[in-house]
Amino acid sequence: MIRRRALLGGSGMLIATTAAAQVPGWYASGMKQRELRFPGADGATLAGTLVLPLRSEIQPVPGVVLIAGSGPTDRDGNNPLIPVKVDLLRQIAERLAAAGIATLRYDKRGIGQSTARPLSGLRDEERFFLWEHFVADAVAAHDELLRQNEIKPYATAFLGHSEGGLLALAATNAMGTRRPPGLVLASTPGRPLRDIVHEQIARNAPPFVAAADRIMASILDTGRVPPDISPELQLVFPAYAGPFLKSALSFDPATALARTDSACLLVHGGADTQIVPLADIQPLLDELAKRTASGEALVVPAVSHNLKTVSTPTDPGYAGPLAPPVGTKLAEWLAYLLRA
Repeated sequence: MIRRRALLGGSGMLIATTAAAQVPGWYASGMKQRELRFPGADGATLAGTLVLPLRSEIQPVPGVVLIAGSGPTDRDGNNPLIPVKVDLLRQIAERLAAAGIATLRYDKRGIGQSTARPLSGLRDEERFFLWEHFVADAVAAHDELLRQNEIKPYATAFLGHSEGGLLALAATNAMGTRRPPGLVLASTPGRPLRDIVHEQIARNAPPFVAAADRIMASILDTGRVPPDISPELQLVFPAYAGPFLKSALSFDPATALARTDSACLLVHGGADTQIVPLADIQPLLDELAKRTASGEALVVPAVSHNLKTVSTPTDPGYAGPLAPPVGTKLAEWLAYLLRA
């Protein structure tokens, strides 16, 4: 049974950098990858990368589906709206491969090499980007992972970053008894997205709070983004995203966590300015404490939303390697749970 506890603050919780002594199956190098294409929801095709530790050539290994965060974020964790390479999911995949764990990460619909967004009109775009399709795509990625001969079918997990964690929760519940035994929520909010968006705008663009609240209320009521909103808010509420946002804004992560018995790890950066510890994640911590299923939480000081070490209070934490304590915890926890 994994310890049910939260590790909060303090340099004493940081894991030693000598990962070889900490994680079973650590290799200094040695992995392979292959590109995959597989069916997603509603006729879409998803493109992904399977990363395998070399030990998979002689025995099956555990596998994890990695789910990217919001917006046009690709399978590696890069977003064209961010001027530097983040590479978060690629780095996680490589770190887990070193611990003997395979990963499948994929371009979400409309992104990268997956099926492009339709150009045939607003209603087709709305249908293409339904929340339910993103959830079904995550389930399809897990199904594709299980189709690989190198993967242990009973030793899998979802790992979602930010909004990807919400999709991981929803997909886990949608799978019922087929759900994977593990669930990692990285930089994932514990409160409904409507509250998170309100507070993000209040922190970063206070003059737009009232307008944003009206837009979200309209979306929740009608399932449509209202017309004639300001250019600044169009970036947050694109016209085609009404049906998606109606579901996403009302999704309650803590309630969803309560409905699953998968072992769960929460990982957050103490310097996250998007999902603020502990205020934004407390409902997940509370639920973790109530569940009979095993779980653990880690909040690492001086680490950003993208799980990178920050050097100053104004450092956004986009670039650089995965924070060592985060990589070590992911590898250790998943290796123990999935018996890598």
